[in-house]
Amino acid sequence: MRRLLPLLLAAVLSGCDPTPTFTEAEPGEHLSGGATTVLRTDQNAFSLPSANLSPLRRLDFSVGNSFFRNPWVIAPASTDARDGLGPLFNTNACQNCHIKDGRGHPPGPDAVHAVSMLVRLSVPAGGNDEERLLRQGVIPEPVYGGQLQDTAIPGVAPEGRVRIDYTPVPVTFADGTVVELRKPTLRITDTGYGDLHPDTLFSARIAPPVIGLGLLEAISDDDLLANADPDDRDGDGISGRPNRVWDRASETTALGRFGWKAGQPNLNQQNAEAFANDMGLTSSLVPGDGCTPAQTDCLAAPHGGEPEVSDNILATVLFYSRNLGVPARRNVDAPEVLKGKTLFHRAGCQQCHTPSFTTRADAAEPELASQTIWPYTDLLLHDMGDGLADGRPEFLATGREWRTPPLWGIGLTEAVNGHTFFLHDGRARNLLEAILWHGGEAENARQAVLQFTAEERDALLAFLNSL
Repeated sequence: MRRLLPLLLAAVLSGCDPTPTFTEAEPGEHLSGGATTVLRTDQNAFSLPSANLSPLRRLDFSVGNSFFRNPWVIAPASTDARDGLGPLFNTNACQNCHIKDGRGHPPGPDAVHAVSMLVRLSVPAGGNDEERLLRQGVIPEPVYGGQLQDTAIPGVAPEGRVRIDYTPVPVTFADGTVVELRKPTLRITDTGYGDLHPDTLFSARIAPPVIGLGLLEAISDDDLLANADPDDRDGDGISGRPNRVWDRASETTALGRFGWKAGQPNLNQQNAEAFANDMGLTSSLVPGDGCTPAQTDCLAAPHGGEPEVSDNILATVLFYSRNLGVPARRNVDAPEVLKGKTLFHRAGCQQCHTPSFTTRADAAEPELASQTIWPYTDLLLHDMGDGLADGRPEFLATGREWRTPPLWGIGLTEAVNGHTFFLHDGRARNLLEAILWHGGEAENARQAVLQFTAEERDALLAFLNSL
């Protein structure tokens, strides 16, 4: 639950301004991941194991890291533990999208492959699609499937090429300062299997950072649902609501918490789906080669056995992804950072970017249990307005809704990844642009920021860069 609720309630009852003013750091907030927090803040800050892992458990982490980092190859190969790539795929290693375990970026104008940005595909549901929607969340495009794969093994045609064009969108602050945003337009060219369905829905998405995922998985459902207010009963304009998605292992619906629209219920399924969709690799959880009936060359291509990703490999990658540590915050006591934190709350950003949770005592890994963490997310869906809408539903998420992304580590993006492209499609070139794209439920927060002076904007960014 929101940690500041008692403080805010007391302020309201006393007739005071309910927005807190922060003059010192809160206890423990510099340790974003609790006892798991890592202390390095350089280019490797996102690639380290949880600080409380034992030396023996760090060996398991290293094994998982090798399967996450090293490329998979085309079958048949002497490296039979890593063969079976494709036939259609986006990349040959997890690390190519989650660069240094961090954030992907949109393709440049001359890029041959999108690599760390993918494009999801679907078509509108028909009257007899209830069962498919329950289990898949979408109706895949009939020829190209649920994700465009722009790379293929020899003898198989890639599905197409991804191109992004931008249109300038000026935004003016109250003090007259003008910031030029860029609005992306997606184009799919060189389609390998004929025209796409005329009603195809597209969603471009860059790879998010993979730090702290085990801690997010360890937040109880009850604590996440406590922040949900789908009918906006409190009248604050914030209607966070949970996604309900299909859990393949249990064969039932579950609370969604991973992916840009919270379309995956847990890390193991998130990883297995990524192996299948991004690299064309089968697992016992996600079988099948990903080829549609129209892709005959794909269907006839060699594979690496069934499954290509063994249960053991999937388990080692799960352990790795659960135990990637979150870096510590910097400058939490700096006056400008504290001022920026106050402004963050004054604008109402914390209503979706919930600062803190305590993980379950029965977390999947003991190192992740009972940790006070500071992820700045509620993992719920929010309507973000027309500007960010992709128009593509996913399970219960509408075409205007996105899961609140965690903010921890965001200030180290440039140090780790060498860029500052943010939001689901990387359209924002810095944090200020990302804020200005907020709309819908976040429109009031956006309007508040537009009233900030240059000094206040700098303080807000100093706070965000400290996370």
